[in-house]
Amino acid sequence: MKYAIETFDLSKRYGDFTAVDALDLKVKDKTIFGFLGPNGAGKTTTIKMLTCLIPPTSGTAHVTGYDVIKNPNEVRQKIGMVPQLVSLYADLTVRENAELCADYYGMPTDLKERRIDELMELVDIKYAEKKLVKQLSGGQKQKVSVVASLVHQPEILFLDEPTIGLDPTTKSVLWDLIDELNQKGHTIILCSHDMYEVDMLCDHVGIINHGKLAAYDTPQGLKDTILEQKNTIESNVGEIVRKMEESDASTHPSFCKLREAVNESEMDKAREMSLIVDNSDNKLIDRLFQIPCVLDIETHRSGRLTFKLANTETAITQVISAIMETGSNINSISTKDPSLEDVFIKVTAKKPKKVEKEGE
Repeated sequence: MKYAIETFDLSKRYGDFTAVDALDLKVKDKTIFGFLGPNGAGKTTTIKMLTCLIPPTSGTAHVTGYDVIKNPNEVRQKIGMVPQLVSLYADLTVRENAELCADYYGMPTDLKERRIDELMELVDIKYAEKKLVKQLSGGQKQKVSVVASLVHQPEILFLDEPTIGLDPTTKSVLWDLIDELNQKGHTIILCSHDMYEVDMLCDHVGIINHGKLAAYDTPQGLKDTILEQKNTIESNVGEIVRKMEESDASTHPSFCKLREAVNESEMDKAREMSLIVDNSDNKLIDRLFQIPCVLDIETHRSGRLTFKLANTETAITQVISAIMETGSNINSISTKDPSLEDVFIKVTAKKPKKVEKEGE
């Protein structure tokens, strides 16, 4: 399997502070990789090492097969960067900025002009090629940054918060562009705090925390880990409490407190499902409350029922089956599953352990 980026115990220390701690990471070639992390986690430091802006203290990394320590010039030829803060010359035109970048890489004149025309058509900014950058909107400036970063045909494009501050329509245009660039063979490294953006675009996601890789998987794989995680001890306690309800111990004050604690714990871990049901009535609600996995039901005048369900594999199936058995019709159904933001918060709330990546 070919990797666009590989790091090997990559570390960066500033005195006694370790910004990146023995990072091992693999990014597949020609994919979109989301690199996430809270402020101060080591994300920016890692990107600076991968783009040869700063050297690592120890360890190394290979970018398109070149070592960032031994072959920094070769690495720079293979990468493009669109920074969060647009770094263009405000008093130059769109085309002049692109030409300046092409000249930096020593591109022949005919290839330079042809490449700039192609890229401006691709990102839909050619109509403004003679405008000064300072006359452009935020979205237009981001498009010019993409042209400038791609003019030398890099294999890897680093995008740092590419859509921050943009309106939804412009965001959507840039998302389409990112996907199109990937389809054309570019590996995209996307750094973003927009979890929806990362979830929608990225093939794999890595979350760095305290300088270490705290999580790595597909976006859906990361979200599924939250659903799969079960606290065995709490589950056993809940089962014991339910059995004790049939005994004399159920009247003891301490048992009541224990039952309340278990119920609160189950509510915290509950899944949410919403249904619109025709002809829902008290009889149906009573029938649904008899299902062990149903923790709570909210009713609405529209006929919508919102459920809190125990986090079991068959909970949703049991509820739907019970409704169908009564002869009621379900017009709409939706579930609230964990989001990438939920994963991010969970992973970064604690000091992470080193995780294994796909391909190891």
